[in-house]
Amino acid sequence: MRERLRFEGCIAGIGTSSGARIVLGHWLRSPLGTFSDVMLEQADGQRVLLAPTPDAAEFVAGTYVFDEILVVPVEVSVTDTVWTVDAGPLHLRFTTGRRGALGLLLRAVPRPVAAHPLWVTAIGPPARLLRGVRTHGSARPGRHEWYGAHDLRPITTATATLDGEHLGGLAAVEPPVRFGFGSTPRRPSLVQVTTTVERESATAETNAGDVN
Repeated sequence: MRERLRFEGCIAGIGTSSGARIVLGHWLRSPLGTFSDVMLEQADGQRVLLAPTPDAAEFVAGTYVFDEILVVPVEVSVTDTVWTVDAGPLHLRFTTGRRGALGLLLRAVPRPVAAHPLWVTAIGPPARLLRGVRTHGSARPGRHEWYGAHDLRPITTATATLDGEHLGGLAAVEPPVRFGFGSTPRRPSLVQVTTTVERESATAETNAGDVN
């Protein structure tokens, strides 16, 4: 048996001149409630997950691949176009700019249509023209994701520190992040998104455990 779980919120993808890349997930509605998490790939390739609860850490780590997982408070505040993120050793502040033609195009698609896996799959080939963008795929065996984008704004400034050390200025998300299946534009962006994750249902997993 399979089940589909929906997460509605935003994904911010940011690169830094030091080579670190940061992906913030800010989820307003999800099966885990409202929460935020940060996926960080350092310049040396170390992949770190910063998650606010053990349940969130378990779910995200079951979907993506990390070298280190930290359960730490993840707090996000938004004032107009300014986002501030405090996540354990990471402090991030960034601003967004005006949406461009692509953001306007995404907003023109009715939300139920844009979020539907059939639509997300259909627009996958043209979406690949944007470097770093994938609309659906698998990160770990047994799971599949669809990213239904509703809006996009450029990130125009960003500052970040990790353990008190500055990560440098805003840069492209390059090379692409290696958390498994991940999708963030090469140009730093904030994307409003509905993410659908398909996995084995909890009932099926429990029954499998009973058999074993």
